[in-house]
Amino acid sequence: MNTLTERQKLILALIIRDYIETAQPIGSRYLVENYNLNVSSATVRNDMLALSETGYLRQPHTSAGRIPTEDGYRFFVRQLMGHTELPSTTKRTIVHQFYQAGMDIDRWMRLAASVLAHQSQAASLVTAPRSERSVFKHLELISTRGRQVLMVLVLSGGEVNQQMLTLAEPISQERLSIVAQSFNDLLLGLDSESIAALSVKFDALEQDIITLILDDLRHTSDMLTGEIYHDGLAHVLTEPEFETADIARNALRVFEERQLLEDLLTRTVLSNDLSGVQVLIGGEGNWEELRDFSIVLARYGAPGLATGTLGVLGPIRMPYGRTISTVRFVASLLSDLVEDILLE
Repeated sequence: MNTLTERQKLILALIIRDYIETAQPIGSRYLVENYNLNVSSATVRNDMLALSETGYLRQPHTSAGRIPTEDGYRFFVRQLMGHTELPSTTKRTIVHQFYQAGMDIDRWMRLAASVLAHQSQAASLVTAPRSERSVFKHLELISTRGRQVLMVLVLSGGEVNQQMLTLAEPISQERLSIVAQSFNDLLLGLDSESIAALSVKFDALEQDIITLILDDLRHTSDMLTGEIYHDGLAHVLTEPEFETADIARNALRVFEERQLLEDLLTRTVLSNDLSGVQVLIGGEGNWEELRDFSIVLARYGAPGLATGTLGVLGPIRMPYGRTISTVRFVASLLSDLVEDILLE
């Protein structure tokens, strides 16, 4: 990487910030007149030429000003932008919205997607928290009619799985409640491997229920993200970068192709810890489908217990400071809420 002078770094940062706001090429005279750089337009043009030669700026057409390249945005985000925070009033408003949502995880996910989309004016995606290991928390067996029984299995991350069982013969609710309580005492905090390794003698009914519990736990562990909540795609489609039909269709396809989203989450955030935010610009050479986008991702939750992912997807000309600070704050807030549920 070529070393930039302090003035070149300043000019690059100013061009990127103004281009994010205006979507118009930035010229040397504009910078001198608006930022009191105390140098001539010719000097700024020379610095802009140097920045173009390093690959951080480009000229969309002859006699135009300069606009950032993908490498320029990456250098800005990683070297120049610094740490940013949401205004305290905005934080208080977001916290109040989640407080009003109560302890409903589905409402949290929808609210998180809405807040991210509104604050960043881009598209958002949020996955519900899932146990990193599917762990048994609670079981209910409810007699419905005849030989039909509703099995309600609650996992440690708050996920609830329900299925109907057909028994060989009718069994009283009292007997079902006794069986459920014995499993609650025996299996609390265990994953599928630990349950399968138990050396306990079960009767026919208990063995059928254990088999179903194991099937549920293993199926849940195999599922990557569960439901993915979206919001704000309309914000993206109104940006000038997406005026052409082909690019707009690509934006819609990104959100419709679950496999792409799961691949993205698996290969990026899900391999990292909860301490940071990851920024992918132009697909970073790994995702051709994301060549027109930037995406800001973070994990949230309780490490070792249950975690989810949230992020914002928008044009490469993204307000990175506000977007990153929003993603970081909402991830931290959701982590606190998930921990509150798990520690109940």
